[in-house]
Amino acid sequence: MQRNGPDRRALETPRAAGLAGVVFALLLTAMIVLLRLGVPEGADMADAAGAEGFTDPTRRHAVSVALALVPFAGIFFLWFLGAVRAHVGDAEDRFLATVLLGSGLVFTATLFGAAASTTAVLAVAHPASSAPSLASWDFGRHFAYTLLTDYAMRMAAVFVSSMSVIGTRMGVLPRWLTAVGAVTALLLLLVSSHVPWAELVFPAWSLLLSVHILLAGGRRRRVTPA
Repeated sequence: MQRNGPDRRALETPRAAGLAGVVFALLLTAMIVLLRLGVPEGADMADAAGAEGFTDPTRRHAVSVALALVPFAGIFFLWFLGAVRAHVGDAEDRFLATVLLGSGLVFTATLFGAAASTTAVLAVAHPASSAPSLASWDFGRHFAYTLLTDYAMRMAAVFVSSMSVIGTRMGVLPRWLTAVGAVTALLLLLVSSHVPWAELVFPAWSLLLSVHILLAGGRRRRVTPA
């Protein structure tokens, strides 16, 4: 007998949300790459030449595309967060589940803040043919990267570490994935604010976890009687 009621919908929901995790990982990767190419970080970009270089239409377009991706990345991350909690199931530890949920929400809010500050860099460089003032350029650039690397990525580290602990305690993740999660959390916590491009380890981990959730959901559906 085929199930069409709530039980079947409950089985299908994690798969759809797991796909959202894959989309989130791809969107966040694209956003980080475009942002780093459009607004480079480093001492060599803090002078007037760096501000004048921002008048390049290619760089400005890269930043505009990156900013357009941020709201969608946030939306898909919330679906990914739902997939993670659904994968853990009813046996989740309440303390760790609260940390997982809270860090995910703060990460999303901080990511939006970084996007808003980058929008300010675009605004002070209006019109496109004029360079922003050195003070505005330096403040906006540093503020955006501080939010992204110091705050958003450290909240991502809390998210990854809490999920890895849950995965170990509840046995819902393979050992290799919890080990990758531990390394990812350490990199995000200690390295991301000092090493450019290190924040890409978070979408890479998210992609691995999403693929695991999709595969695990497929196996459960195959063994569940119709």
